[in-house]
Amino acid sequence: METDVIIIGGGATGTGIARDLSLRGVRSILVEKDDIASGTTGRNHGLLHSGARYAVKDIDSAVECARENRILKKIARHCIEETGGLFVTLPEDDPSYQDRLMDGCSNAGIKAVEISCKDALAIEPRLNSSILSAIKVPDGTIDPFRLSSANMLSAMENGGKFITHAAVGSIIMKGGAVSGIECVSAKEGRFSIHANIIINAAGIWSQEICSLAGIKLKMLPSKGSMLIVDYRINRTVVNRCRVPSDGDIVVPGDTVSLIGTTSRSIEYNGIDDLRVDDDEIDILIRNGEKLIPDITRSRALRAYAGVRPLLAVPGNTAGRDISRGIVLIDHEERDGLKGLVTIVGGKLMTYRLMAEMASDLVTGKIGVSKKCLTARIPLPGSERLESLKKNLKLFPGISKSVIGSAMYRHGYRASKILKNDKKNYRQICECEMVTEGEIGYAMKSLNTGNITDLRRRTRIGMGPCQGALCTYRCAGLLNEMGHTTPGESLRMMEEFLEERWKGVRPVLWGDGLRESEFTYWIYQGLFGLGNIKNDNDGSSDEI
Repeated sequence: METDVIIIGGGATGTGIARDLSLRGVRSILVEKDDIASGTTGRNHGLLHSGARYAVKDIDSAVECARENRILKKIARHCIEETGGLFVTLPEDDPSYQDRLMDGCSNAGIKAVEISCKDALAIEPRLNSSILSAIKVPDGTIDPFRLSSANMLSAMENGGKFITHAAVGSIIMKGGAVSGIECVSAKEGRFSIHANIIINAAGIWSQEICSLAGIKLKMLPSKGSMLIVDYRINRTVVNRCRVPSDGDIVVPGDTVSLIGTTSRSIEYNGIDDLRVDDDEIDILIRNGEKLIPDITRSRALRAYAGVRPLLAVPGNTAGRDISRGIVLIDHEERDGLKGLVTIVGGKLMTYRLMAEMASDLVTGKIGVSKKCLTARIPLPGSERLESLKKNLKLFPGISKSVIGSAMYRHGYRASKILKNDKKNYRQICECEMVTEGEIGYAMKSLNTGNITDLRRRTRIGMGPCQGALCTYRCAGLLNEMGHTTPGESLRMMEEFLEERWKGVRPVLWGDGLRESEFTYWIYQGLFGLGNIKNDNDGSSDEI
C-alpha cells in the first residue's frame, strides 16, 4: 500500500489528524494495534474541561482547554452533554484556594461565577450540604469513544483509510529518511505501507515507536485509576476546590457516574498491564462520598486505569506536577531523521488542536497550502442535529426511548439506523437501549470487527449488567448477520466477557459479587462456555 501520510495510533489525536488531513485533501492511512480509542483515549473520566482544573498551576493548558471547549460544543454536539460544573469547598479544605481559582479563571478567560451554597445545592441536590462555598464553571462531559468514532467516520468519508488490530513491527528506512512501516495482524498477516511522512500519535506508546526508528524518546507514565458506580448519582460535574488530588471529581456520564482520579508513577514496562489497587478503590470511594454522600448507597460497577502520555522534558518530575502541555517534535530537526513527526502530551480536550498542529507541520513539508477546517465543520452526527430532534415524526412506530438512545450516540446519523422495521429495532442490550439496527450500522459503517469494538461504538455491555444479558445475543446476531462463523462468535463472546471481568474484579463485593456469580452461571452453567473448544478455522465448535 502507498499513501501520502501514515498515522500510528488510533486515539483521539490520531483519528483527529486523519480527519484534518482528509479535509485538506491529503491521503492517509491510520494504523492502530488494537481498536480506535482502546488506549488512553478510552480510559479517562470523560470530562469536557472548562480549563478551571488547570487555571491555578498551568495557565497555558487552561487557556487551551477553554478555547477547545467552545469549539467542541459547536462541532461535536452529539458527543457532548453540557452538564455544567461546580467547584466546591469542603470544611477541611483551604478556603483561600477559591480566590486563587477565580483569579486563574479570569486570567485564562474562563467564565467562572461564585454562587451561594443554596444555589449550588439547587443545581446539584445530592451535593454535600456542608460545603462552605461554590463556583460555577462551564464544564461538561464528552464521550471519547463517540468522539473518536466520529473523527474516523469523517476521515473515511473524505478518503482516509483505517487499519485496526495491526501492530507496527518495524519502520522502513531509506537514505536517512523514513519510507514506510511493516505491520502484522492476526487477520491480514504481514504487510507494508509506504509513505514519506509518518506521524507518531501513539501516546504513551510513542517511546516504542521512536525506538523502532533508532530514536530515543522518554515518556514518564503516570497511572490514573477511576471508579464507576451503577447509576447516575449526580447531574452536574462536581469538583473539589483544592489543589488537584485523588478522588476530587465526580463526573456524570451516560447512565452512570464516575469518581476520579488517582495519580501514580509506574514503570514503563507496566503500561500494558494496568491494575487498580485496593487502596486506590478505598481512596476514590472515601473522597468521592465527601462530595456526593449518596455514593455510599450506590453499587461500585467497575474500576479501570489509564496512563497519561507525559513526556520527560527538563522541569518535569512526576505525577500531577508534570505539565500537560502539547509537544510537537520534528525528528528531522531534532534527530536528523527526515519524515518522522511525533505529537505527545496534551489531553482529550486538546486533541483537535494537537491534530491541527501536527497537520500544519506535515502539510508544510509536502507543499499543501489548504488550511485547517476542523474548527468549523461539524463532525458526522452533529450536522443538522437540531432539525432531526424536531422531526421525531419521521420515525413512526419506533419507541421514543429507542429513538432517543440512537440519537444520543449517533446524532444525525441515527437516521440511518431508525427504520420502521420491528426486526431492525429489536433490543439487544436493555441497559443502554442498543438495537439490532444500531449494531448492523456499526458493523457496516464504523470499522467494527468484534463485540469489544461494538462496545466502543454503541455502549453495548457498559450498563449495570456489564454484558451479562446482551453478550450472547450480540454474538448470535453477528453470526446471524453473516459477520462471523459460530466458532468466531464463541471466541468473541469469551474475549468480551474476559475484558469486562478485568474491570469488575477490583470491586467484587456485595451486589457486584452476586451479579458476577449470576453471569458465571449463565455463561458457564447454562452455555458451558469454558468447555467449548474451537477448531482451527473457527467454522465449527464442539463441547
